[in-house]
Amino acid sequence: MGFQGSHSIRGALHSTGLLAMALVASCAVGGSDEPATQDKAAADAVINVLPYGKAKNVAPDTTVLVAAQGGALSAVTVRAGGGAAGRGTVMKGVLSADRTKWRSSRSMSPGTTYTVSATATNPDGKQTKVETAFTTVQSTAAVGIKDITPQKGELVGVGMPIMITFDKEITNRVDVERNLRVVTSKAIEGAWHWVDGKTVHFRPRDYWPSHTKVKLIGQLNGVEVDTGRYATQDFTHEFKVGRSQMSVVNTDTHMMKVRRDGEVIKNFPISAGRGGTWKYYTTNGKHVAMSMEPVVIMDSSTVGCGPGCPGYYRQTVYSNVRISNSGEYVHGAPWSVGSQGNSNVSHGCVNVGPENARWFMKNTLRGDPIDVVGSPRQLEPFNGWGQWQMSWHRWVKGSAVSLAFDTEKL
Repeated sequence: MGFQGSHSIRGALHSTGLLAMALVASCAVGGSDEPATQDKAAADAVINVLPYGKAKNVAPDTTVLVAAQGGALSAVTVRAGGGAAGRGTVMKGVLSADRTKWRSSRSMSPGTTYTVSATATNPDGKQTKVETAFTTVQSTAAVGIKDITPQKGELVGVGMPIMITFDKEITNRVDVERNLRVVTSKAIEGAWHWVDGKTVHFRPRDYWPSHTKVKLIGQLNGVEVDTGRYATQDFTHEFKVGRSQMSVVNTDTHMMKVRRDGEVIKNFPISAGRGGTWKYYTTNGKHVAMSMEPVVIMDSSTVGCGPGCPGYYRQTVYSNVRISNSGEYVHGAPWSVGSQGNSNVSHGCVNVGPENARWFMKNTLRGDPIDVVGSPRQLEPFNGWGQWQMSWHRWVKGSAVSLAFDTEKL
């Protein structure tokens, strides 16, 4: 209010002066030879920086602000360590359209000194420079990434989820999720879903479009994941979705149909789980190929039936494609060829002939969808990569922000 008042008074005085000059001119004979009054030089620009210089224990997720009064910012550098000429990481930021404000666009590293160097120029072209420094708080326990699936550079099937596992519990899931970016070459709607305190998965609403390039960007360094604990790792993770190959195993017709880019390319006779007890049914629903394993020793001890148990088995099996964590595979089974195409006799796996099994393992990508229909036993959403078993509404509810989003364009 005082600033507005002084401006008003200054304007009134200026108008009075002009009026007085006009009166003098009208009474004088021949006018005046005095030079015109010069404008006062512009005041120096003033630069303000937050956090304040020499501040200690600044939260890493604090926004750095630089503002200029009486001028425009011509240069702003915020650097981790070193000073203006140092070699530390330069923080990214956004400059306002009128060049009077700059703000950082991401979190800072814990336990790090940052130097802010800024230059502003007033309307007369005179520069003002400032350099300040502050230090962020140490993290009580660093939090990093334990695993990201799929692998960097991997070619995957259209059903492949993105799965991130942290090495410690995450309680501030909202900020973590907001700093995970999914960038794709084709427009996709997707959402994150927290499986537990350390694990978050991403899947599109529908299967990925074939031949999509995907880049996962984690800007997590400096994000508070729990009180006093900060993530310390950024990452960029790229992979590519290949051709569309989808298979359907029908436990009633005892056939397995393989479609590639919409066309049927194989139709195998199969034998599925024989049933009788719940564990001997092949799980029904939307599976995803998890791994291709040339040799697997299948031992019923892993499902609670050890030596001496009726139905105990231990067998070396070839050409295996894993489809769940509960021991289910599509695999070669020369011992059940006579039953393939007409009856279900397996302990829960999908039996196919040796030649068909070799072809299927060779021509399958991790992430290829493999649907099983006709069985009464349903696949649990996180028994392996059964994320597609969950409805889209329920999947989105597992997001920390309960929202789906359109991916950024690559």
